[in-house]
Amino acid sequence: MSHVHVHAPHELSEPPEHSPPEEEAQGSGSERWLELGAILLLSLATLATAWSGYQAALWSGEQSQRYSQASALRVRADEDTVSGGQIHLGDLMLVNGWFNATESGNPKLAADYRRRFRPAFQPVFAAWLALHPLTNRRAPPGPTYMPQYKPAPYTAAAVASAHADRVFAEGSDAKTNDDDHILATVFFAAVLFLAAVSMRVEWLRLRVAVLAFGSVVFVGALVFVLTLPTAS
Repeated sequence: MSHVHVHAPHELSEPPEHSPPEEEAQGSGSERWLELGAILLLSLATLATAWSGYQAALWSGEQSQRYSQASALRVRADEDTVSGGQIHLGDLMLVNGWFNATESGNPKLAADYRRRFRPAFQPVFAAWLALHPLTNRRAPPGPTYMPQYKPAPYTAAAVASAHADRVFAEGSDAKTNDDDHILATVFFAAVLFLAAVSMRVEWLRLRVAVLAFGSVVFVGALVFVLTLPTAS
């Protein structure tokens, strides 16, 4: 019975070649530094994301508070405007009564109407009479057209309305800051993704490129966040 001799291919019979110890040590050291960089980038991006989210929440609360204050101020301004309109209407009715009594030649009734004027309206009416409105066509048609005529509710309404505009503008600024911090969290989330991907890539050059790009994005997002105002 003949024996069959099987010879293994040269490639299979030779022991596997190993990289020189220097190359293995160099590659292992580079990978360790890259892993350390990825872990550091992950940690920093996580902290930055948490900070931006916290600031966004604070600015969102600030926005709601300012908008609520502006609404309350506008309601107060409307109430003062209504009160001013009522005072204006009362002044007009008394002035019309005085005018009719004067035109009809009833000075006693005219004096009675004048006594009923509000104390704050008396000097305005006196200033209007000093212009001789019954004979002077250049005089204002009535005391309520005088520049001195400023019922207190109208003044309060103007002040409240201006205050409401300022507070509403502050709320709009808070909304802008809220949006900016939310945008920053998007960039930091991209950094987290890139840092995590870099730890899964085996090709060394690609890993370096991904980690470098993530670092650039992180630095840019961090500079952007540092320029934003902080809420307390």
